[in-house]
Amino acid sequence: MSENKTPETEGQDETLVETLQLERIEENLFRGTTPDNSPGRIFGGQVIAQSLLAAYETVEARVCHSLHCYFIRPGDPTTPIVFEVDRSRDGGSFTTRRVVAIQRGKQIFNLAASFKDPEDGFNHQALMPKGPHWSELKDQMEVMREMMKDAPEEQKRWLSRMPPIEMRSKDARTYWLGGKAKEPEAQNWFRCRTPIGDDPRMHQVILAYASDMNLLSTAMRPYAVHWQTPGLQSASLDHAMWFHKPADFNQWHLYVHDSPSASDGRGFIRGQIFAEDGTLVASVAQEGLLRMKPGK
Repeated sequence: MSENKTPETEGQDETLVETLQLERIEENLFRGTTPDNSPGRIFGGQVIAQSLLAAYETVEARVCHSLHCYFIRPGDPTTPIVFEVDRSRDGGSFTTRRVVAIQRGKQIFNLAASFKDPEDGFNHQALMPKGPHWSELKDQMEVMREMMKDAPEEQKRWLSRMPPIEMRSKDARTYWLGGKAKEPEAQNWFRCRTPIGDDPRMHQVILAYASDMNLLSTAMRPYAVHWQTPGLQSASLDHAMWFHKPADFNQWHLYVHDSPSASDGRGFIRGQIFAEDGTLVASVAQEGLLRMKPGK
């Protein structure tokens, strides 16, 4: 399960590219770590990104076009993660990989990903919806600091750390303080703060990392609850992503969410990621645990 009350908890002593790097243990075995190894749960986007990176270590030239994954157990940030890659198939057009993430001998996460060579053909896409431009909005961390200016010193120290993904939204306060009930839809501009480099696969890996941010909160909007609401239980259960076009994730992208359904203790969220010029680069879907403890 992936959602934490503070999902953007990576330190900035190193770049996100360095943070996500894996150590090869065997031909199909890799080890990753969490730099911020304080108690809590590992941010789900980290495990998605490192699992995709492990799969890429066994794929020579093809590019990922889709991934589907399940969060099985909370990840422990104090313990290294072992990623085991199953080379399911190397076909004429598609390459398939399965990755299992393990801690203390138990699966915490698994991912299936498919890769292919680029090709020309039919081409259409949804239009990017209208909304505020990133230049009109404040950094989400600036908004947080304003909200928490009278907070205890320990919380202020946490706020002094810049997360690796810069996010801007007109509803930034809603994610942390809730407010009035709203429609289950949202827009966020985001990008990686530090240089990613020229490898398009790493831009894809870090886009996958960021794709787990602020999704489940969209399903909370109609109920005026948020991460700090007493009695609220929330966690990502599964996550799927389709890559349509190459992305330069050092540039601003618009992440558009909507939640068409919540029922049976679960919320379902869809996402579209657009480059600033309106190109649809990826689509996302996620289901998450969403329930209130009895008596709350």
